[in-house]
Amino acid sequence: MPLGRRARSAVAVAAAAVLLPLFGAGTAHAAAAPGSLQQAFTDAAGKYGVPSSVLLGVSYMESRWDGHQGMPSVTGGYGPMHLTDARTALTDFPVKQVGDGGDDGRGDDSRPLITPAQAAAPATAAFPANLTTVRRAATLTGLPSAELRDTPAANVAGGAALLAAEQRELGEPLSADPADWYAAVARYSGADDRDTADSFADDVFDVIRQGQARTTDSGQRVALAAVPGLAPAAGQAAKVGLRADNDAGTECPPGLGCEWVPAPYQEIGGGDYGNYDLADRPNDEKIDTIVIHDTEGSWATSLKLVQDPTYLAWHYTVRSSDGHIAQHVKTQDVGWQAGNWYTNAKSIGVEHEGFLTDPDAWYTEAMYRSSARLVRYLAQKYDVPLNRQHILGHDNVPGPTGSYVPGMHTDPGPYWDWAHYMALLGAPIHPTAGAWGGEVTIDPDYATNQPVYTGCTTAGATCPAHGSDAVRLYTAPSEDAPLVQDVALHGATGASTTDVNDVGARASTGQQYAVAGRQGDWTAIWYLGQKAWFHNPKANPTAVDATGLVVTPKKGLASIPVYGRAYPEASAFPAGVPVQALTPMPYSIPAGQRYVVGGAVHGEYYYSVTFDPASHQVVRGKNVYYEIQLGHRVEYVLASDVALVPSALP
Repeated sequence: MPLGRRARSAVAVAAAAVLLPLFGAGTAHAAAAPGSLQQAFTDAAGKYGVPSSVLLGVSYMESRWDGHQGMPSVTGGYGPMHLTDARTALTDFPVKQVGDGGDDGRGDDSRPLITPAQAAAPATAAFPANLTTVRRAATLTGLPSAELRDTPAANVAGGAALLAAEQRELGEPLSADPADWYAAVARYSGADDRDTADSFADDVFDVIRQGQARTTDSGQRVALAAVPGLAPAAGQAAKVGLRADNDAGTECPPGLGCEWVPAPYQEIGGGDYGNYDLADRPNDEKIDTIVIHDTEGSWATSLKLVQDPTYLAWHYTVRSSDGHIAQHVKTQDVGWQAGNWYTNAKSIGVEHEGFLTDPDAWYTEAMYRSSARLVRYLAQKYDVPLNRQHILGHDNVPGPTGSYVPGMHTDPGPYWDWAHYMALLGAPIHPTAGAWGGEVTIDPDYATNQPVYTGCTTAGATCPAHGSDAVRLYTAPSEDAPLVQDVALHGATGASTTDVNDVGARASTGQQYAVAGRQGDWTAIWYLGQKAWFHNPKANPTAVDATGLVVTPKKGLASIPVYGRAYPEASAFPAGVPVQALTPMPYSIPAGQRYVVGGAVHGEYYYSVTFDPASHQVVRGKNVYYEIQLGHRVEYVLASDVALVPSALP
């Protein structure tokens, strides 16, 4: 998302296109105030002979020009130019070695998050060895390492010096034409393979062609004017000269750095096997969901985990430093990744190197963009709608039954920028109706929306202030009112909290809910069987109006049950396949309430409990379910229990 509010992005880009060129052919940006970040880019470009558009484009691809209060990224990068310093990052940000994990959804949650051998791996494995750039920048600029890490202007100068050094090492002149810098930009990515480096450079050139403008996390306004038609100069792409990826067998869009790191499908004794199930999707079951995870571990640790047959497998992992992707499981097969067997059977799991409880261990723009290109490709291949009912976070996956809910995972958490991610997917969030529409789409400004979270490091301790994709939900239109309850998560008498892992009173960007009322600057939605209020002032709205289809209990029913999986009726199960009970969740929907529909599905169950796939089969029933946005997680209701009606209000 180029701007804090999507509604202003087109205006900003149009404005940026008329800004004056200040350095080199085809480079332009806003007139800069002395001491501003914009001026720092201008000064560094001039001092080191790098076109300012190239410097701005590379920085945007690394950090979107944010400084992140001097804290390191997931892979130890600092400042707008993502200069890396692994040793210092280990002090600023102690690396966890835990893994996202989660059970395979069948009911066996005994698999360890990490094996003892993996736990003993050195923490420095989190940071690629070829990406320690602060020391080299210090040599090139004469600036102290601490200043390069902590001072944005110095950080920008360090990045410019590194780009210039790459250009010289490639035998290229310090040209004023950005077209001559493609190979240097690719090398700056730190990738050790050609496809990932090229993909990074392609994205940088795309940023320059389109132009960008936004306000950074420190309140600095930075702009890069559009340079339409910019393309690498002849011979530049051939100069990158890195190794080719082992991409044989991968399912990735062309031009995206992707390698095959297979998860092991093998027997491990005692009738058990790992770490996914063979299938023939979409021929046997439709893929209708893509689940977004974070790894809760480093890239190196995550790849060790996914290659351990006693652990669990997912389909893809995306590296933070440069957006490189590893595929582990064919998309036709079922990964054990979502903690709900029904969801596993219908979804593809994509892990992202990161930590949900460390808001300042930030994701790079390279990661967001690579992931979005992959997910957009998969969504097109399998006809998955690009909306938040089908592009789920792991924290939106329902518990299969009520007893599972307290143990369900909560990644990628409230610091994942869903608005920006959906925009990169080509499905930006925008209003589709007026107040008459009867629905709202959650859409706070990520940077300025900073609800208080606790428990990032110590239970009850306040987390660092940080932008968030989520709004908090109250029982009345006041922040002094109690938070709404989640009976499955906290029990009938337990209260929701501000803990960063507590999703019981939280609605996230892109999620849609039926409007239950409005009062001043507050909007009420139907949520987990109750009326839930969130602050939605007209001057700074946290939701936009929408319209669509909703379900409500059929006339005459006082309430209806809710399910965490859409399984067939008992009569559909053939002999030899155990009947899967239709177990209602602890939630119910009272008469008169309305919930937004994500889609309709027939009841299905994928029976696969043996290593030999000969016994695997899909059980299909006559039951039809609607997927609905009940709370923070999606759930299912039987079509026979509800009326499907337009959300528009009279």
